[in-house]
Amino acid sequence: MIRKIGFLYTVVVFFNCGNTSQLKAQSVSNETTAYTNPVIWADLPDLSITRSGSDFYLISTTMHLMPGAPVMKSKDLVHWETVSYVFDRLTDNSKYDLLDGTVYGRGQWASSIRHHDGKYYVLFSPNDEPFKSYIFSTDDPSGKWKLVSRTDHFHDASLFFDDDGRVYVFYESGMIRELKSDLSGPKEGGIAMKLFERDAEETGLLEGSQVVKHNGKYYLLMISWPKNGRRRQLCYRADNITGPYEKKVILDDNFAGFSNVAQGCIIDDENGNWYGLVFQDRGGVGRVPTLMPCRWVDGWPMLGDEKGRVPAEGKIPLKAYDNQNGIISSDDFSSEKLNINWQWNHNPVNKAWSLKDRQGYLRLKTSRVVDNIYLAPNTITQRMYGPKCSGTVSLDVSEMKDGDVAGFSAFNGDSGLLSVVAIGDEKYITMSTNVVQLQEKTKAVLSVEVNEMARIPLKDDKVFFRIDADFNLKKDTAQFYYSTDNKNWKPIGQEFKMIFDYRRFFMGTKFAIFNYATKNIGGFVDVDFFEINDTSKIK
Repeated sequence: MIRKIGFLYTVVVFFNCGNTSQLKAQSVSNETTAYTNPVIWADLPDLSITRSGSDFYLISTTMHLMPGAPVMKSKDLVHWETVSYVFDRLTDNSKYDLLDGTVYGRGQWASSIRHHDGKYYVLFSPNDEPFKSYIFSTDDPSGKWKLVSRTDHFHDASLFFDDDGRVYVFYESGMIRELKSDLSGPKEGGIAMKLFERDAEETGLLEGSQVVKHNGKYYLLMISWPKNGRRRQLCYRADNITGPYEKKVILDDNFAGFSNVAQGCIIDDENGNWYGLVFQDRGGVGRVPTLMPCRWVDGWPMLGDEKGRVPAEGKIPLKAYDNQNGIISSDDFSSEKLNINWQWNHNPVNKAWSLKDRQGYLRLKTSRVVDNIYLAPNTITQRMYGPKCSGTVSLDVSEMKDGDVAGFSAFNGDSGLLSVVAIGDEKYITMSTNVVQLQEKTKAVLSVEVNEMARIPLKDDKVFFRIDADFNLKKDTAQFYYSTDNKNWKPIGQEFKMIFDYRRFFMGTKFAIFNYATKNIGGFVDVDFFEINDTSKIK
């Protein structure tokens, strides 16, 4: 039953959901790996990458999800697997626990991952109180990360170790700050300055700093919003770290009918070839990575093909990576640990979930009385992916109490829910839409607009829910189904339109399994399995 999504199909073998990658046609030889874009058709924004030997490590943003700051490994830049998270939970304030507000769209923002002198480092700064950065380190990115320091707030920062041993952070719209050698904070008397001002054709912030040094020059990659234009990738370069810097647009493309291919990183391989990983806004599925050549032209890292376009497909001169976990996985909950690809919505209440209470099941217990999914502790999530995907869960609902609500969701600021609702001694299956409004400063839940589309009685103790998602041609739709035997499926409710809204969740739609109490705690549901399936046609 256990199936995993890594990133790409092969023409030689169809990895049908067990041992797959991001569900596209691939041809792989012993020395090259083919890819199609988006190379990962799932929500992986704010990309930062580093390399040690033949191992590439990528980090992305997951904001309010816990554990956070997922670290992914590859040897070919095409097939990736999640190998660790930088932290298990954030505890700066009670909002991370869904108390006194929320951190939807905040929490861990754009991170920087670097390999230096045998160690790996991650820097990120939550876009929330107390506005202080985290720096973590490890000897092994697949293992545990250790907190090094809390320091000043650096927005969209890039950690940079120079050849002379000095350490810097590039952040905001062209700012630089030198750090102490032990990374404990800014260096007294060290470099602290604004490197340049944006020119007249730019508007708003220059964001997404990522820095590399190549052939003695400093290269700062950033995004911009030119007046009357789409988001694009810029590069500022200089012979000296403090400048003067000159600017060049290195990518400006409207790939596959979607705009805004910008914000990412560049990396070389052991053979001296360079590549770009840059994300693109793709509506309801989120912000998806695209892979492309990086061509050094007159000393500039030009992204894309010879015409400066994001390629629809290409080949990497590296042997295909046999990834084990992928980034999205089915789960039958038979392990002593949760599959690495699960993330909780905000910090979990650890006493209210278990893999031991009933062998082979994930038990989700109610622990707090709330009136909507957005305040419910212990909602557990995985990414949806394109171009099409389907997720199925099996729930034992026999121990639900009066007022409990449990089920399966296409979860975002606008959510579609398949729920079992317990009312007295009766249970009902419902399909509804939930739309949350959040307070701007605290992200507190102001209201949830609930629109129930269908309700039917449930006489069984076990129920199966399925959500089919279609991200083709900007459809971004979800269809909902239920069954009592996992064989005969019935549609319920109406087609649901998934959206991406940076003002609320700021992420793509997720599969989510939930259980919460609206009257009294003490009930629970047992999740037998979560299964993902590809419903796309291989072309």
